[in-house]
Amino acid sequence: MFPALHLALAGLILAVVAACATSPASTPDFAPPPPRAPDAKTQLEYGTPAPRRS
Repeated sequence: MFPALHLALAGLILAVVAACATSPASTPDFAPPPPRAPDAKTQLEYGTPAPRRS
């Protein structure tokens, strides 16, 4: 019975280590992307700086 106890304890330790080793799933980033810098055509049409959009 003593080897069975060692085997059960080793299995429990292995399960705990495996549970701690996995990382949780990352959460998606829903933030909007940063606004792009105005290109040359926009600067020529609207002047510098380009108008801000709401």
